[in-house]
Amino acid sequence: MSHKGQMIALKSADGTSVDCYHVKAEGTRKGGLVLIMEIFGVTAHIKDLCDGYAERGYDVVSPQLYDRKVKGFEATYTQDDINASLKYRAEITTENFVDDVHMCVNKLKADGNAKTFITGYCYGGSVSWVAACRVAGLNAASCYYGGMIKNFITENPKIPTICHFGERDHGIPMEDVRAIEAAHPDVKVYVYDADHGFNSDRRNNYDKVSAELALKRTLELFESV
Repeated sequence: MSHKGQMIALKSADGTSVDCYHVKAEGTRKGGLVLIMEIFGVTAHIKDLCDGYAERGYDVVSPQLYDRKVKGFEATYTQDDINASLKYRAEITTENFVDDVHMCVNKLKADGNAKTFITGYCYGGSVSWVAACRVAGLNAASCYYGGMIKNFITENPKIPTICHFGERDHGIPMEDVRAIEAAHPDVKVYVYDADHGFNSDRRNNYDKVSAELALKRTLELFESV
């Protein structure tokens, strides 16, 4: 399947050139969106998601967060690729990905987007949470099953933020989800009858009903701020 956007190079705060998938809004533009990858890189699936948001009126930028370590990383769901993905994720610092989100926000602002949002999946869900707490210029965040959010539970989102979790996700225990909810009463935490990765139609865990409901809630959030 061909994609609507293209890869562009942006410069992060430390001087790193980061490749990003960039797709422009179709129809009336509603704002800019930073879309953050799973641990597997900016894959065809991530590009599909970006294209979907562009169809709904968003300029979208999705950065290759591992570009400091390896260029153009795209993994499959084999165990070897999962291991490689986890290795690269461990080598990227919080400051690295915060800088990269900021870089994307700056690009979207420079292109004339008055409002800029963030969403992300798995690893990207955690990145989106931290960005909501630390990155200026964002207007709302939608975080999908971020397993590392609990590591940043003491940080407070500065913008309207929602979180999506699967009740059957063995990697993110429900006690972690409830702890996030308790620590942040102003954050809407949605729990779905689904497993980890329920938004990805490339995975066995895909749950169409949950994915569509989560997207509806995400779009409603973005349009409400």
